[in-house]
Amino acid sequence: MLRWVFFLVIFIIIDIYAFQAVKTITKNSWIHILYWLISLVVVGNFIYHYYGTNKSDGLNHAHAFAFGFLLALVIPKMILLLGMFAEDIFRLPHAIYRYFTEGDAAKGNYFPSRRQFVSNITLGIAAIPLASIIFGIYKGKYNFKVLKYTLTFEDLPHAFDGYKITQLSDIHSGSFDDIEKVKYAVNLVNEQQSDVILFTGDMVNNRADEMLPYIEVFNKLHAKDGKFSILGNHDYGDYAPWDSEAAKLQNLEDLKAIQKQIGFNLLLNEHRYLEKNGEKIALIGVENWGTGGFKQAGDLKKASQNIHANDFKILMSHDPTHWAKKVITDDYHYHLTLSGHTHGMQFGIEIPGWFKWSPAKWRYKHWAGIYKEMGQYINVNRGFGYLAFPGRVGIWPEITVIELKKGTATA
Repeated sequence: MLRWVFFLVIFIIIDIYAFQAVKTITKNSWIHILYWLISLVVVGNFIYHYYGTNKSDGLNHAHAFAFGFLLALVIPKMILLLGMFAEDIFRLPHAIYRYFTEGDAAKGNYFPSRRQFVSNITLGIAAIPLASIIFGIYKGKYNFKVLKYTLTFEDLPHAFDGYKITQLSDIHSGSFDDIEKVKYAVNLVNEQQSDVILFTGDMVNNRADEMLPYIEVFNKLHAKDGKFSILGNHDYGDYAPWDSEAAKLQNLEDLKAIQKQIGFNLLLNEHRYLEKNGEKIALIGVENWGTGGFKQAGDLKKASQNIHANDFKILMSHDPTHWAKKVITDDYHYHLTLSGHTHGMQFGIEIPGWFKWSPAKWRYKHWAGIYKEMGQYINVNRGFGYLAFPGRVGIWPEITVIELKKGTATA
């Protein structure tokens, strides 16, 4: 209860300060009432869904939208707060000067009036994240992008020159609210006509039954060399309450069965070989392994048993921290690792080829796209679905297509 009191106090401070911009622009009492009414409804709805409802089945769509609308309210108001505070930095010296020079003649009104143009500018700036968040909730979460990369390797088997991989990650089926948009994305995947489809974990948020409405959608995925998958941290059911440990374990078995229904070959600390014209590459899949308190069930050594050191290797590992902590320093050379997990925090700014930023970079060194260290590559997929915040702003849902080429590797 104490945390909600703290939250309300902080929010009220932000709200009062932000209101100064509105009050400077207009004296219309109805607009003032509307301002406070919207705040009351949005904050009340958030507190109700996160404190007054049963979350035994995890977070549902109503919880997600309550959080999304709160962000849409708070972030613009924080910008208003900063704008008004910046103006007060200049108003304060003026007030001090009037206090000492005018004294009682000022009748206690030492601060100069707020300037309307400052409030106009601040409101204009605040409107940008507001519009972006609303777009992200209603359109951005299904704004699927196909990102294509070509990676060159000197030791790639000749038969795999031009081999195409489609990577999907972080479906989070329990968050979806529009099955037709999901069908569109699956069709988009098939249009890439890749040789193999690799899914790098987090099929659900918590429970296997979240995937039931989408089995007949995702089983339409097709690639001539098959579909392979691994588990992500959410797939184990660790973030939902269970009546018993047996129920939790059964949920995981149910999810494995669903993956089989879809046609995925689930790799649990094991490997397969992809073969073509008498040559082969090793496909290794580990269970989730991540730093920062995430499950560490991945066993790279076990998964790579009986693989030759000189084999060309593609590793599927959900959390990119595994690559930095374990993979690139391993005795074996893992040519390409495919990860997800970060979602790019579903928020950021990207100008392809020029600029890439997200708050995710403060948590993850490798958070989106292709990275290369010690002669090894990793691709961190931005995710197919979404979680918690019911939208995406600037960091769009991703379908990755990687073409392998034989040749002299670039630096």
